[in-house]
Amino acid sequence: MTTQQAPPSPTPPADPTAIRVTGLTKVYGGTQRAAANNVSFDVRPGEFFVIMGLSGSGKSTVLRMLNRLVEPTSGQLSVNGRDVASLRDEELRTLRNRTVNMVFQHFALFPHRTVRENAGYALHVRGTSPAEQAERVDWALRTVGLSDWDEALPGELSGGMRQRVGLARALASDADILLMDEPFSALDPLIRREMQDLLLTLQRDLNRTVVFVTHDLNEAMRLGDRIMIMRDGQVVQLGTAQEILSSPADSYVSEFIADVDRSRVITAETVMREPLLTARLTDSPQDVLRRVSNVEGLGVYVLDSRGQVAGVAHAEQLAAAIGRSRTTLEGCLSDEYLTVAADAPLNDLCSLVGHHVVPLGVIDSEQRLIGVVPRATLLEALAAPGSPEGSDADRKDSHA
Repeated sequence: MTTQQAPPSPTPPADPTAIRVTGLTKVYGGTQRAAANNVSFDVRPGEFFVIMGLSGSGKSTVLRMLNRLVEPTSGQLSVNGRDVASLRDEELRTLRNRTVNMVFQHFALFPHRTVRENAGYALHVRGTSPAEQAERVDWALRTVGLSDWDEALPGELSGGMRQRVGLARALASDADILLMDEPFSALDPLIRREMQDLLLTLQRDLNRTVVFVTHDLNEAMRLGDRIMIMRDGQVVQLGTAQEILSSPADSYVSEFIADVDRSRVITAETVMREPLLTARLTDSPQDVLRRVSNVEGLGVYVLDSRGQVAGVAHAEQLAAAIGRSRTTLEGCLSDEYLTVAADAPLNDLCSLVGHHVVPLGVIDSEQRLIGVVPRATLLEALAAPGSPEGSDADRKDSHA
């Protein structure tokens, strides 16, 4: 899906942090129980930040404190460099209407307003001109695929379509930051996956800052740039999906991630190894053959001056080149190798490893070789519950 070009928006603020939270705490008076206890984190502009945990962990309380739908008991909170705790009522309403928009689990649509009226509600409250309202609502409905339903009422829509209206309303408001409180948990699995795909596309094309609450770890791992795991009102671990999978902070996180499909989360870059050796086009076949023999290998990646793969030199080819008195590796290379991008998930690597004398290569955005994934290393990464560190035997299996 390709989103439409948005109408002009205000220049985003220069502050390097979209949201900064320090020591945020919420204690409910009746029980003196801390629903959130000394929570601290930053969210970068354009980041997809996920807060996750089981029921009662404090994740929704933290989310709702970000726009003061829940008033913090103590702590500091700033949005785009502005102290939210100090805002007066009118300033807070402006913040909620223009800067921070919320998408709720149960849609929160007005049942007697049309899709178009719901999508444009924030603009209506803001007093935006009818022409600008129409332009932004048309764009938002096109973006979420609801142009043909603009005059329908929410009761005529499926759950997934109603959630699209909620997204359209948030997009039309032109808010810098979207707060999403378990927005897909009421949807069936197929529609949920469809909405995740839509949200990922919107985030890629529109680069909004998103704080997303979920209790579903697989959803968190699929969507989040970083994930903050909470338990009993406290932050247990904050990191990327790969960091959490490879280095769980404690036994609670280890148990939490036990059933995650690692093959779809961990990437080639996470498990790759530095090649035992590589060669350059200008190297002599005799020298390269000696180095290959020293690691008991059968072949080696040969790189050009930019670090890109020029080909592979087999031991037999090297021996033949020596017999022909060749002084460089030019003209004695094969293309019997495979490479993948650094962000390729392990699931995509399984059918590629083990087919050549050199292990699967990993390349960066400039097509430079940055690592290799031997077969044994891949198998260990798929099986290990913790950090996918390779053994000495794995390294010997790499041959390059």
